[in-house]
Amino acid sequence: MNTPHVVVVMGVAGTGKTTIGPLLAARLGVPYAEGDEFHPQANIAKMSAGTPLTDEDRRPWLDAIGAWAHGRAGLGGVVSCSALKRSYRDRLRAAAPGVVFVHLAGDRALIEDRMSHRQGHFMPTALLDSQFATLQPLEADEAGVVVDVSGSPEEITQRAAFALEDLPEPAQ
Repeated sequence: MNTPHVVVVMGVAGTGKTTIGPLLAARLGVPYAEGDEFHPQANIAKMSAGTPLTDEDRRPWLDAIGAWAHGRAGLGGVVSCSALKRSYRDRLRAAAPGVVFVHLAGDRALIEDRMSHRQGHFMPTALLDSQFATLQPLEADEAGVVVDVSGSPEEITQRAAFALEDLPEPAQ
């Protein structure tokens, strides 16, 4: 890619956004931003308590990610963000019109198994059902690709990078 995309690595909890995001950024030669670090402390406290966030809770988080993505326009970057609803992706695109999405998708049982083995993360497995219930997959008019999360992190990253190569260059 001549002009790197600003890529939002999206998907439900446990799909590997925090693992694949930095690997993809390294492969593309661009910076990575961890989407969870954009959450206000109140959001982290709610999720840690097993309480799903509301759309109102997510607005400042999405706006902060959108501002980061906007600042990377024309330079490239990768940021993780669940971006489960179309309205959330629309909000990100409003801030950074050239963003593209890599939707990490997979079988619920695989994702739940991976979540049960990770340590030190505030998102409990109990919220996985609400994540899947909220998920609105990418639509045909949204710039992005769907990448299966089976296999190793390196295999998933390779699939994502190859899929991104087929997208048109971002507008300047």
